[in-house]
Amino acid sequence: MGFLNRGNKFEIDGRTVLLTGGSYGMGRSIAALLSARGAHLILVARDPQKLHSALAFAKSHAKNPSTQRFHYISADVTSESENTRLLAEAVAWNNGRVPEIVWTNAGSASPMLYIESSIETLRKQMDLNYWGAAYLAHKTLKQWLYPETPYTHDAKPEAPRHFVVTSSVVAFTGLAGYATYGPAKTALRALCDALQHEVLLYNGARRSGKKSATAPAPFDVKIHTIYPGTIKSPGLEQENLTKHPVTHLLEESDPAQTEMEAALSAVRGLERGNYMTPTNWLGELMRLGCLGGSPKDNLVKDMLGQWLASIVWLFVRPDLEGKVWGWGKKEGMPDFKPQTK
Repeated sequence: MGFLNRGNKFEIDGRTVLLTGGSYGMGRSIAALLSARGAHLILVARDPQKLHSALAFAKSHAKNPSTQRFHYISADVTSESENTRLLAEAVAWNNGRVPEIVWTNAGSASPMLYIESSIETLRKQMDLNYWGAAYLAHKTLKQWLYPETPYTHDAKPEAPRHFVVTSSVVAFTGLAGYATYGPAKTALRALCDALQHEVLLYNGARRSGKKSATAPAPFDVKIHTIYPGTIKSPGLEQENLTKHPVTHLLEESDPAQTEMEAALSAVRGLERGNYMTPTNWLGELMRLGCLGGSPKDNLVKDMLGQWLASIVWLFVRPDLEGKVWGWGKKEGMPDFKPQTK
């Protein structure tokens, strides 16, 4: 937080990044950008074939091709045991060290009318979009802060560790058609707000004059959240198969980014040291309107922007609600199309 953010707050040259959801979409582009900045990469996804292709793409962008290392792990992040396994494999590959940057980017949306969705879909959306990140956060933070081989009080200070979570702009406001997906992304925002607050306990312990029985980690831990909007990707094509016409209506004027544009916005936000990084201007407006008790990245901008956004939302929300109400009035009762599987 502060009035000005100067310098790169997300130095990754020569450091190891574990990235879930790195095989396609925005994740594939994030991997290329991290590679171009000199990071050693571990990509995680379910499909080995897509992982192999994404890793080759990332390697082609390497800043230091002769020294950078690349690895992929096929895993299902919705499983707690799989998160344990993938982190253990990552540590082993990384010469016994937990990766310095862990980015949980895995996720997918199944937008549709809520009562037409199956309970199975609701659970799957929460499992992938919330638990896939929550499991890895729990295990990573524990290993960073309380490793099997304890730290010593005279350990040499190290650069910060970064835990990054990709949420979504739907975490800022509920929209018709996203009740299947939005709650998981909103839960991620709440989790990260709490974690950002909680890690201050351990960061503060580093600076304590009192030597506790357990030595603190010799580095600070930083939490970051990314909030993409509409991204032109295979994932969007899949979403549109189940998306209700009224949701298309609500999104028709939204700015759409390429995978690389969204990835570049995310990485640049991290380099500025931001806690919350929407990837386009509409997401930034939504962020400003919903900050509440969330950490502020720039006190002046965020305070003034929140005031302005609250005025803008006086007009935007009624417009969104009017479109949904108007669709119902014009088209009548929607045909009920429940999921069959």
